[in-house]
Amino acid sequence: MNPIKKIFDLLEHDFSESGNFAKLAPLFDATKTFFFLPSPKTRIGPFIRDHLDLKRYMSVVLLSLMPVLFFGMYNTGFQSGLARGESLDFWSAFLSGAWVVMPIVIVSYAVGFFWEILFAAIRRHPISEGFLVTGMLFPLTLPPTIPLWQAALGISFGVVIGKEIFGGTGRNILNPALTARAFVFFSYPVTMSGNVWVAGANAVDGITGATALAVTADGGTSLTAALADQGFTLPHLFFGLVPGSIGETSALCCLIGAAILTLTRIANYRIILGGMAGLILTALLTWLLPGTYGTWADAGPLYHLCAGGFLFGITFMATDPVSAPGTNPGRWIFGFLIGFLTVILRVANPAFAEGVMLAILFMNVFAPLLDHLVMKHRISKRIPNV
Repeated sequence: MNPIKKIFDLLEHDFSESGNFAKLAPLFDATKTFFFLPSPKTRIGPFIRDHLDLKRYMSVVLLSLMPVLFFGMYNTGFQSGLARGESLDFWSAFLSGAWVVMPIVIVSYAVGFFWEILFAAIRRHPISEGFLVTGMLFPLTLPPTIPLWQAALGISFGVVIGKEIFGGTGRNILNPALTARAFVFFSYPVTMSGNVWVAGANAVDGITGATALAVTADGGTSLTAALADQGFTLPHLFFGLVPGSIGETSALCCLIGAAILTLTRIANYRIILGGMAGLILTALLTWLLPGTYGTWADAGPLYHLCAGGFLFGITFMATDPVSAPGTNPGRWIFGFLIGFLTVILRVANPAFAEGVMLAILFMNVFAPLLDHLVMKHRISKRIPNV
């Protein structure tokens, strides 16, 4: 690494305030800190330090997303092979899927970093590492058939409207990746919903293929039987070999990511467990209601847990430390209500069965209120001074 450090040291003067490329200083700083830890030293007390800075923090989140990303590539190629009537081996399916998924990821990072660099240069502050995660989360919430220009518009909206207008990383109210997905969902519903979520024969066009949450039962058939008839058995939903968004089909990979994030204390386990508890209890209540036979109210907790993007959202989106509550009771309530709202939206509105996106965005708005109520309750319990 020493030759690389010498190159950075040699170029540093040109990117300083008096250098020829001063306006590109945020880009130079971001590139340098990608290879080396920041060099500034604390010279006066208090000497409070943490080995985990923001870039290393985001690196762990990216690591936890790797199982989801790699399985998403494989599943995209696998579903494409099924659509063509071909039996693909592992590497053929993986490479075929990577050919579809990687352009979406590259567009997300390229366009998003353009806005990050532009705002950093205008405001004259370092480029935030927060986009490392946003740029990966957003494409994983998209169907593999999404046009690249729509992905570019979506990430532009998420970065500019969802984050930068509030002041940048750490000041945003809503999760930027979910804001981007919501923009694409409501602007281009044909490509984001319905039955066009399987990469096609030429790896560009889409073909018809229902998702699990789009399945409905009729003729006295139960929903679980209708799901099984279309290949959405519980094991298939758990392992993820079903059509759907790139990173949301495998419950197993999401649980692996949740384990990495909670064991490293990057994500707060209270939000994840609270969300699962809210979803399971609400699904049990709707399951016991009479007259719900054949609807998602009759699906049961395990199908609600494994189908759709709930586990992906509660693990990687809801645990965003910026847009989630900062108090522990607030985190339990926040997660629980996300699970509750997800089931209610699926049951109440069959036309919009995937409710976790709106559930998280809705609770993002109420996160400051939850913290306020928790603090107010704690203050009311204090013993007044005599």
